[in-house]
Amino acid sequence: MWDNHHTLHLLANLLFALVALAAAYAIGSWAVSSSVFPLKQVSVSGINNSNGELRHVTREQIDKVVRSKIAGNFLTVDLDATRDAFEKLPWVRVAGVRRHWPQTLEVTLEEHVAVARWGSEALVNTHGEVFDGAVTAVEGGLPVFIGPPESSFDVARQYAAFGKLLQPLRQNIAQLNLSPRRAWRIHLENGTVLELGRDQMEARLARYVLAYGRSLAQLNQQLAYVDLRYSNGFAVRMPEASQQEPRKLNLKKAA
Repeated sequence: MWDNHHTLHLLANLLFALVALAAAYAIGSWAVSSSVFPLKQVSVSGINNSNGELRHVTREQIDKVVRSKIAGNFLTVDLDATRDAFEKLPWVRVAGVRRHWPQTLEVTLEEHVAVARWGSEALVNTHGEVFDGAVTAVEGGLPVFIGPPESSFDVARQYAAFGKLLQPLRQNIAQLNLSPRRAWRIHLENGTVLELGRDQMEARLARYVLAYGRSLAQLNQQLAYVDLRYSNGFAVRMPEASQQEPRKLNLKKAA
């Protein structure tokens, strides 16, 4: 065996590989467990604004996550756990976490942008997602969305479509309702209620916009209720007649 140079060469290579692996393991364990690569800084910034400022996430919330959820050194810190911890903050939609050599952890936060209230307790963002941000933290008035569970995306989408149709009249939506039977109702800021039903909602609303510009605006009266669930026309109720049946003009059977 000792005279077989080929075998000796293979054995030497094997021993060298084992020594190299053992050394690499020892160095790696030392680096991971020692303070040679401490995590000295956690940088947190927002991506909603070009200056990186956060609008709703507070310094106190960030400090709490850093103190209680981030552990280990630069090499051992758990990036997934850190991301999950930040994404549990009420106003954080998405968090990104990465190492920046040699001693920094960079965290970027995308905050929710609220477009409406979901009922009386939650909010809806621009993606149609419901989140539990503090309603009191929202500046200015927001419309109210009401609908079945898991319908927030549909309500947000229709809100945008209805709002665009109403732009020529400068009438804004104060509340948008979607019933369990998928029927739509709009409460305008001026107090008018528009009943759209379950089908052809945008076509019905467009008919209201056209008729308002041509004739309804000339009445110089605030409309209390407009039922648009008709194939060729709609029913109107004036405020002083709010306890009476709406008057129907040139209407067919409601859809």
